[in-house]
Order: sequence, then C-alpha cells, then structure tokens
Amino acid sequence: MKIILVSLDTLRASRLSGYGYGKRTSPHLDAIARDGVLFERAYAADIPTEVAHTGVFTGKIGLTTGVVSHGSDLTHLPKSVEWLPNLLRAAGFTTGAVDNLYQLKEWFARGYNHYINSVGGNRWIDGKKINELAMPWLEQHKDESFFLFLHYWDAHTPYLPPASYVPEFYEAGRDPYDPSNASMEPAYNHTAYPFFKHHHYDLVGNVTDTAYYDALYDAEIRYLDDRLKELDDHLAKLGIREDTLLVLFGDHGESLTEHDIYWDHCGLYEPTVHVPVILRWPGRIAPGRRVPGLVQQADLLPTLLEAVRRESPAGIDAARLADPEDLDGRSLWPAIEGRAEGTRETIYLSECAWQAARGIRNDRYKFIATYDAGPFRRPPRELYDLQEDPHETANLADARPDIADALESQLNAFVAKKLAGRPDPMTEQLERRGLPFRRRIEQILNGAGMTWDAWRRNPDRALFDRAAAGKQHR
Repeated sequence: MKIILVSLDTLRASRLSGYGYGKRTSPHLDAIARDGVLFERAYAADIPTEVAHTGVFTGKIGLTTGVVSHGSDLTHLPKSVEWLPNLLRAAGFTTGAVDNLYQLKEWFARGYNHYINSVGGNRWIDGKKINELAMPWLEQHKDESFFLFLHYWDAHTPYLPPASYVPEFYEAGRDPYDPSNASMEPAYNHTAYPFFKHHHYDLVGNVTDTAYYDALYDAEIRYLDDRLKELDDHLAKLGIREDTLLVLFGDHGESLTEHDIYWDHCGLYEPTVHVPVILRWPGRIAPGRRVPGLVQQADLLPTLLEAVRRESPAGIDAARLADPEDLDGRSLWPAIEGRAEGTRETIYLSECAWQAARGIRNDRYKFIATYDAGPFRRPPRELYDLQEDPHETANLADARPDIADALESQLNAFVAKKLAGRPDPMTEQLERRGLPFRRRIEQILNGAGMTWDAWRRNPDRALFDRAAAGKQHR
C-alpha cells in the first residue's frame, strides 16, 4: 500500500476551477477530483501553517494539543502525542517527507525514515524542487508500502510564477504599474505594510494594480497544477499510480483584499478557512463523488488509519493502527461512500498569529469573536449569514443579537469543555508574548526608528520607507 499526503500551502478552495472558479487554474487537480472524491466544504479549524499541519498529523485541533499559535516560542508538542508518521512507521510503512516545516518546529520531522528538508536559499520553495527531490525517492521505494508527505509552497507569497503563466490571468493591454491606478494604496498604507514590503512587495515591484496580484496568485496555482501533473505522470511511469492513495489538502487559503487583508492568510473568513480536500484511490474510492457537508483537516488522520485497516497490506501490522484517544477528527469514509454528507454539523475555528480570534461555523451562520485584532481593525463580534451573504460583507451581530449570543455561548461552552480546566493556550500567548506577527512588525519598526503606537495611528507607506532608508544610510 502506498500513501502520498500532499499539502498545498495557501491554496484557497474558491480559486480552483473544480470549486467553481471561472478561470482555468487547476485542470489536473480537477481531473484528480473526477477520478476520486472532492469535499466541497472542508475547513481549516486552526490557522495558519504550523497549527494547521499539527492538526493534520495528530487528528486533533489546537485546543486539544495546546498548539494554537504560529511562530511562538511558547508552543510545544509533547512526544507522547501520537503522530501520523510515527504510527505508520511503527506499523511497517517506510515513511518519507519532502518538506521544510522542521524549520518551524522539530516535531514536524518525527516518525520519518527519510526526512528530506526542502529549504533552500530563498524563503519560498518552487514545486519543481519538491518534485526533483520526491521523484528519486519514489523510484527507490516503489516496491515497498510507503507513506510520503509532500509540501508545495507555490501559492504562498511572494507570488513569483514564471512569466509565461501570467497572461492567461491578467487582462491583455492592462499595465500593472500604471501610476494613475490607485487600487494598491490601501495595501501599501496598511498597518501590516512593513512586514509585506520585505517579504512580498519589494520582490514583485512597484505594482499599482491589485488585479495584477490576484493574477499572480492564479498563475501560481496554475504552475502548481502542472507540478502535480508531473508528479502524477511519474507515478504512472513507475506503475504505482493505481495502487496509491493520493490525498491533497490546503493547509489554509488566502485573502485577496477581502476584509482589509492583502494577500495573506489571516482572519476566520471563508477565503482563508475554506480549503480544498481531494482524495483519489483507484478501485477503492468511486470516481466523481462530491461531498457537500462540513469536514475538517483533523479528519484526515482517522481516514488514513481506517484505509490501512481496510486494506491490510502484506507486511503491515494494521492492527496497530487503532485510532488514538481523544481524536477530534472523524473518518471521512462514511462521506466518501455516500453514507453521510460530512463528518459534523459545526466547525470551530481558531487563529493566533496576526490576530487572536475564535469562531463557529454551522450550515448557515458564522460567528467570530476577536480578542486581539493585531494590525487590523475588527469589531469584537461578527455574525454572517453565509446563505444570504457568502462573501461575509454584512455583519449581523448587532442586528441579530439572538443568533450571535446563541453561537457565542455555544463557542464558549465548546472551548471550556475542550480545556477541561486547563489554561487557555491562546490567553497564555497573548498575556506572555502577544501576537507573534505583531512582534515581527514591531521589530521592523524599531529598526526604522519608529514605534508601534505611532505607526498604528498613521500607517503611511512613504513615512516608513523614508525612515527605513534613513536608518540604512547611517
């Protein structure tokens, strides 16, 4: 038995043609979905990258593991917490990864016979490099039962796709650097600008048109899609495509100017928390299934363990792969086989990096409670009717306090039950360290001789650029 788990970092579900997007960003992903099952409403319960992947590999949300923040020195995952690669390796699988999450936290390298760190000289990683590292490993282990984790970062900022991919998504004759276009001004004069200037804007150039950034994001997805086709073609060449359970998921999505978020993945809004999940397993998963109900990333671990128990491959001790205790995830197999519409009626959401917030999403409504807005301006309570307002433009918290109060009460009760008297890790993060990404901005501002309070009152791009340039010349 062969399992390939593929993380598609920063891939927003609604930007894929298979999820209804009108542009041709994902022809091969769409083909994989047609040969398998696509989950229409899959969610990242915890965002962003560090907490999302921890949930995937433990089958537990952050309130269970205590891992709720990203980039925090307070975060620790005890080795006693059961971890998917450890479980599979102990059962007899050869385990491998092409990934760089080890750069974030040591636990991401646990359980692998072969951990190939894909980190390079740049902060971003080209999917071509992932394939160059993964394909020889596949050739070496094609005759074994294996688990391989692949982590593609192409859709993550900075968006730097090959130039040939951009024209399909950007209107011909349009000038991305037109000085008369002021659509980028809100992004350039945002409180988060000092961080994105270095990590994004300076690398792309002095763009004036927000539509160009959106086109770059689409082009990155299309480029990623081609890399996935290369991987799939290689599986066919090796003769193992039909034997491989292929699982693809987005760790979180991406906001493209919505809710005052400019090409980043924060906020518990649909662009960031609604993610693609697609599975293909020829002969075991019927093609063409689309699951309409709510599921979450933590469901992947029990789904994979059940798949191994069902298959009982030679040389694998499938009996060792009972579901760990205290799982938040539930097997997707009833939904895959049409016996259920999803795995739950309610998804609980959490973030603690740029902002600190929790949310609850059911079939119709989403409620968000914000505890620290970081560099953003947020009301303490937000309520959206996702049936009538799928883009979350009308906050109904004041107009429908009955619904908002009921959902907030349900959210608070859930948090209290999960903590069971333990300290709240989000509260500890805010009280002891503050928001990790606010601290990053503060460090950048300090380097330019500016303060957070002054900058938050007047986030002026020209002001920061002059201050930063002045410090560099001294």
